[in-house]
Amino acid sequence: MPTPEERLAEAKELSGLPPVVAICGSTRFMAEMNEADLRETGAGRIVVKPGCDLKAPHALWSDPDEAAALKIRLDELHRAKIRLADEVLVVGDYIGDSTRAEIAYARSLGRPVRFTHPEVDPGRPPAAPR
Repeated sequence: MPTPEERLAEAKELSGLPPVVAICGSTRFMAEMNEADLRETGAGRIVVKPGCDLKAPHALWSDPDEAAALKIRLDELHRAKIRLADEVLVVGDYIGDSTRAEIAYARSLGRPVRFTHPEVDPGRPPAAPR
């Protein structure tokens, strides 16, 4: 019996959907994420990315308790976007704990992970000393 992931992959193939890319990274790179979205969309890919920047003021997360609960829901939603995606694109030259966890999650699912700045890949072997 196929796994849910195998059934999803088969359904996407049967429906002729283009590849889906999940953009990950710190929300400090929202402008870069938007640029990556344009480029990926222009290349014929469906893009999913963070939709809320909790670092920017907004009434939806002005209450600290509501913001904490929203952060949990957004993290769960972003993991669902990673499951939906065929690959992940990590944007920015900084990898924090949340992004590091998203990369590990994507790799645990067998999703290819690309980086706009490959030198920050936490799975990249360290450079040899000179």
